[in-house]
Amino acid sequence: MNILLIGDIFGKGGRRVLRHVLPRIVDRESVDLTIANVENASRGLGVSRDAAQELKQSGVQVMTSGNHVWKKPGAAELLEDEPFLVRPANYPPSVPGKGSVVWESNLGVRVGILNLMGRVFMEPLDCPFRVGEEQIKRLAEQGAHLIVLDFHAEATSEKLALAWYLDGKVSAIVGTHTHVQTADERILPQGTGYITDVGMTGGQDSVIGVKPQPAIDSFLTGVHQRLDPSLKNLALHGVVMTICEKSGKCERIRRVSESLDPEES
Repeated sequence: MNILLIGDIFGKGGRRVLRHVLPRIVDRESVDLTIANVENASRGLGVSRDAAQELKQSGVQVMTSGNHVWKKPGAAELLEDEPFLVRPANYPPSVPGKGSVVWESNLGVRVGILNLMGRVFMEPLDCPFRVGEEQIKRLAEQGAHLIVLDFHAEATSEKLALAWYLDGKVSAIVGTHTHVQTADERILPQGTGYITDVGMTGGQDSVIGVKPQPAIDSFLTGVHQRLDPSLKNLALHGVVMTICEKSGKCERIRRVSESLDPEES
């Protein structure tokens, strides 16, 4: 089966390009399940209920997130209410929402989707290595035939370490958070597909999603500026993974970069 995981959807521009280009990617790549990181879907910071529903209507079936998912009012209620939205599993157990879900694909395959967050240069959460192993066992008990992990982390070293640690225990580990698509997609020795970061869906003429000049001014002055999402050069970034339903091993992983035609906007 083919699984598409889309990199951090950033603001209105990210939702717009996804709405236009996702159907043709799904058709061209014969996608059976679409997953997207949505923690920046509302003005680049958080995800509102309306934005989540819009993305669902555009074809996203399961949504992962990260440290920014809490930024919008009503985030806790949204995470509790919506079965298709998950947050990093290594937050404390008392935190609203869930860190994983078993979702049935278009082929009827039960896919475990797991969300974890790194700790290097980020919040001091529980250990993603230990929590990851616990969640993998739980997903298997819930009947997941294969498992895809969105590791929302800053440090390349932490992402690679987790990938080697979980090689053969999950079907794929896909990095998010840095908003820059890396060119290191590969299949590890025990059959786990891996990429350090799938990139960002939104305005590519930007500083990781926001208009360049205010970001430049922040660096030059040390004074925080208002950072608004860029709407220029809209594109979707992600990966398509071909995974064997029987073995759970990744057979192919390939990057996707799809730009929005100006006439479509």
